[in-house]
Amino acid sequence: MEILKLTKQDFDAQGKYVGKTDVSDYQGHIEIDAELGWVFFVKIKAIGYIYAKAGSGIKAGWGIKAGWGIKAGLGIKAGWGIEAGSGIEAGSGIEAGWGIEAGSGIKAGWGIKAGLGIKAGSGIVSGLSISCNKVLKFSTRLFAGICWWRKLQDDSEKTITCGQLEGGEVCYGIVKVIKRKKITVAEKIKK
Repeated sequence: MEILKLTKQDFDAQGKYVGKTDVSDYQGHIEIDAELGWVFFVKIKAIGYIYAKAGSGIKAGWGIKAGWGIKAGLGIKAGWGIEAGSGIEAGSGIEAGWGIEAGSGIKAGWGIKAGLGIKAGSGIVSGLSISCNKVLKFSTRLFAGICWWRKLQDDSEKTITCGQLEGGEVCYGIVKVIKRKKITVAEKIKK
């Protein structure tokens, strides 16, 4: 499978992608060079993997999707969703306006946050808290707040907040299931 290698020349001074290749539905792998800081895409999708080397992070206004896996030396952030056929891994945090889904595991050096749900085919490991508004689903083990670089400030940094928890074993972290208030049709009309 072809590998598209993105270097400093493919980004403007603010880190926005200005390369010639359309990365909104790339038919191969995408590798982003090291030490570029945060790089920005409107949308990035590859049928293979997406890999940002150490010192580079990925931000997308819409979504980030890879047929295989997504890995970033810094963080991964999308306005909508993040989806990978295998695993998702970030040196710092993972954040999506909508959902996060991985065929295998999800690993973040810092925290994991999704506006909707989080789903991992195997386990989830997070240096700090994990948060989503709907279902948090995994099949093996979950660890939140395993911060090794400093002392945790309080229990909130190891809290797993979700609307519903489904899956395997929570090995480390404090689970907080949030109850969402149901809004009636009359209340929706008033807004």
